[in-house]
Amino acid sequence: MRVYMPDEGARDGRPSPVLFLFDGQNVFHDDPSYSGGWHLHEAVHDLANRGLEAPVLVGIDHGGPERLTELSPFPGDGSEGKLDDFLGWLTSEIVPAVQERFAVRRDPASTAIGGSSMGGLAALYAHWRCPDVFGAALCMSPSLWFAERKIFDVLASLAVPASSRLYIDAGAQEDGGSVLRDAARLVEQLRQQGYREDNLLFCLDEDGTHSEDAWRRRAPGALQFLFTEAAREQQGGVGALEGSQEAA
Repeated sequence: MRVYMPDEGARDGRPSPVLFLFDGQNVFHDDPSYSGGWHLHEAVHDLANRGLEAPVLVGIDHGGPERLTELSPFPGDGSEGKLDDFLGWLTSEIVPAVQERFAVRRDPASTAIGGSSMGGLAALYAHWRCPDVFGAALCMSPSLWFAERKIFDVLASLAVPASSRLYIDAGAQEDGGSVLRDAARLVEQLRQQGYREDNLLFCLDEDGTHSEDAWRRRAPGALQFLFTEAAREQQGGVGALEGSQEAA
């Protein structure tokens, strides 16, 4: 795992929110990733320099050939579907270790989980499966198609988490538009389940492809919505998003 501490936390001594991320090889630099990194630490550094809420980042590496099995909530499509096991390890060992070692907040609203593609699906599921730990989720181009789109029925059968904040996006150039159509369907379902504009942001990227480059470009707006805007709401004032894609 790799952990990045924003300057803000060190500067004022306050605990920071924290974002756990799947596919840790892709979160920071280009070298560990076969297709380039998100450079997410640069986005967090920029938030801190602007005096905005900046999370601690925890990148959790995937297991190479075991990635699909690790990140899939359900068996199917060549996966054994062991995400529940992964989440058990994450919530019982890794989250407490991070909370003990680093100056991070421990409330669900300040603890988010995120990823892209299968990692985006895993983050969505993790939030609903473990809402007492992860009160927010960053879901970039989530693989909602996996296991015959079972995730739609699963979410429809569950109560909305008490603390919930979701960022969901997709690019129009991904798999002939199917990723975007699935994401739009998910957002509509979530709105029917009670989500509003203040706790659900859907970003449609007309030029977006299924790539680290696209996710890196959209990341600053995602982080600001999940953390800075949440903090402003808690303080009684909601400001306009800066740097995000079009909200749908």
